[in-house]
Amino acid sequence: MVKPQIITGDNGKPAYAVIPWSVWERVRPFAEGVSDEALYDAAMARKAEAFPAEVVNAILDGANPIKAFREHRGMTQATLAKAAGIGTVYLSQIETGRRVGSLETLRALAKALRVGLEMVAPAP
Repeated sequence: MVKPQIITGDNGKPAYAVIPWSVWERVRPFAEGVSDEALYDAAMARKAEAFPAEVVNAILDGANPIKAFREHRGMTQATLAKAAGIGTVYLSQIETGRRVGSLETLRALAKALRVGLEMVAPAP
């Protein structure tokens, strides 16, 4: 997950957050003139699963998304690895960033975690 660059003001408090263009392109539709109510209504209409702030904040703070979703689901590494058809050591290496994981592996992990691939795949 990409962390934003934080630019502080004269008072030492955050004044701006700079994000990569690829991230901006994904969030722009939500940021341009759409009311909070409209965003809420759209999210409810999709009936997509919502995740607790603790999960989202952990990922935004740099936690590995696979680990964050695994813990949210109450799964051990062994349980997730078995469900995805990979070894526990391999999963551990992916969660710690020592390995990235193939597209096939990331798809299997996303399926086992019941999230979209885009939720666990590293940003380009």
